[in-house]
Amino acid sequence: MRIGFIGIGKMGAPMALRLAGAGHPVTVFDSSQEAVSAIAGTEGITAAPTLEDAVRGAEIIVTMLPNGAIVRSVVEACMAAMADGAVLVDMSTSYPLETTALRDALPERIALVDAPVSGGVWRAEIGTLTLITGGEEAVVDRIEPALSAMGTVVRTGTLGSGHAMKLLNNYLSASGLAAASEAVLIGRKFGLDPDVMADVFNVSTGMNNATKVKLKQHINNGAFATGFTMGLMSKDLTLARKLSEDMDVGAKGLSAMQELFAEAVDNLGENSDHSEIIKLLDRST
Repeated sequence: MRIGFIGIGKMGAPMALRLAGAGHPVTVFDSSQEAVSAIAGTEGITAAPTLEDAVRGAEIIVTMLPNGAIVRSVVEACMAAMADGAVLVDMSTSYPLETTALRDALPERIALVDAPVSGGVWRAEIGTLTLITGGEEAVVDRIEPALSAMGTVVRTGTLGSGHAMKLLNNYLSASGLAAASEAVLIGRKFGLDPDVMADVFNVSTGMNNATKVKLKQHINNGAFATGFTMGLMSKDLTLARKLSEDMDVGAKGLSAMQELFAEAVDNLGENSDHSEIIKLLDRST
């Protein structure tokens, strides 16, 4: 399938390469010419000089952008060039109610699916992302063979459900990371070996994503290089908190986590790695 791919960042670049590697012609566009140039020479990848050129003739148009507001502005700028029957797939982490509002702004000739991803850069590179997908069943059926080049499509229901699920997933991810970091700080102060702690967590009931792929790999060794920034995690938690408020759910844990990561951005910077949350939690530094 012919694919237009908008947003060639840390995640977008390997995702576009996976699509091209599976035999789908991919036309890419990004506001950073450097990002486009880095992959434009790859077989199956064509650089588009404009947004309109990226989407013209594409059967699938993927957006992988920082937030839903940017997605909407980009889509509005190029929707006239989209082909009849094209499917717009927003793989950004957007706000679900903005996603359903975008559906109303699109002409009927263009379908919309939300499919935010989970797994990080390394899983994007090997094509094992989880694609958390919401939208009409028939439309998802049509594009799933192409999307599967990037990972596993998990259907969550109607349009917007994918984005809601992604926000809630990231809330749990942030909570596990903060809890694991606090446990390491306490255990280290007592005299426990942080790597031994990780080993025990991972065969015990405390096991979570942070204990499995972040403690030894990024926190205990000081690497702090997961590829996911503090600013992005803070943004996702802010959207998750907004969703809880819009759904009239009193989410005290979520509110506390959102405030913690907002404080981390203020103290460590939005471009710090989100695994550096341990630095904020460590009162001795």
